Amino acid sequence: MLRLGILLAVVAVVLSFPSMAPSPYEITVGIAILNYAVLSTSWNFVGGFTGYISLGHGGFAGLGAYGTGLLVTKAELPPFAALFTAAVLVAAVAVPVGYAALRVRGASFVIVSIALVLILLLVFQSWSSFTGGSRGLVVPRPFPGMLRAEHHRTFYFLFAALLAAALVVWWIIDRSRFGMGLKAIREDEDKAQSLGTPTYTYKLVVFVVSAAFTSLAGGLYALWFGDLDPVFQFSILSGAYMVLMALLGGVRHLYGPVLGAVIVGYGLEYSKIEYGDTPLHLVVAGLLLGVVVMFMPDGVIPAATALLDRFRKTGETSIREVTAAELRERRGQRNGTEEVRDSERSGSGSGKGSPT
Repeated sequence: MLRLGILLAVVAVVLSFPSMAPSPYEITVGIAILNYAVLSTSWNFVGGFTGYISLGHGGFAGLGAYGTGLLVTKAELPPFAALFTAAVLVAAVAVPVGYAALRVRGASFVIVSIALVLILLLVFQSWSSFTGGSRGLVVPRPFPGMLRAEHHRTFYFLFAALLAAALVVWWIIDRSRFGMGLKAIREDEDKAQSLGTPTYTYKLVVFVVSAAFTSLAGGLYALWFGDLDPVFQFSILSGAYMVLMALLGGVRHLYGPVLGAVIVGYGLEYSKIEYGDTPLHLVVAGLLLGVVVMFMPDGVIPAATALLDRFRKTGETSIREVTAAELRERRGQRNGTEEVRDSERSGSGSGKGSPT
């Protein structure tokens, strides 16, 4: 009941935030944080379940953004039809990418994921006749007659709905047999494979699901923001922020990436507003990462849960003090039990030797 109450309170705050925001700017900050939350939750399908650290998920977000924008501008599809079509195409691209990348582990997998982002950056910068190159790509607004404030408010709820969908899918997988197989991969992949778990297939499936949700977040961002730049869309920093947010909140918890997105997202937006285009927001991100690694390696939520458990157990000791009277009583009970057992044994022994 306590968890349900907290969840309902958080949902109420999220849904009422646009009406409480003093200006449209605060709503844009809320949209940015929700976008970070969707991205980090999408990343957590791979990182949280399998333990594979990918720094290349920013590439899938960029593909979703450019795919949506190009389908709207070149193929003249309706905006939201383009959004879901791009997600399907990105999921299809993720199959061969995952087929190659998931054959390696550890640092090798991280390097492969970084290489993916760099390759996509070079392609979309060089292919200026199709993607716009360094000039960028302008995506038409999906609601042209809507005022800017209402435009922000509408996309705020769209991002909230996408986040809710990602959380529901993560929750379902977490409680399924498929999710148990993914957790076995995270704990010991070789042992899981020796016990019959199709580890490679499981990894590939969850990799594709993660890429699809990441693409939806990138495409929805393109429809909201309306201006795409390859340097920003295919940035290694985007993938690093996803990892930081998930690790900060706790990768093994449903709401861990969301909490991390709120903390990191607000810190990044605040530093950008206060200090402009200076790289101070990178310093903030680095400090947060250092705090996580040093003091909360499992994340904020597991650390807070452990702290609450310690307070709940205050007053309880592993060795309880026992008075001398209690000790004498226990010894008397033990001696009486032993005497009864001895008498039963002697009685059964005499019965066996007596004639019928």
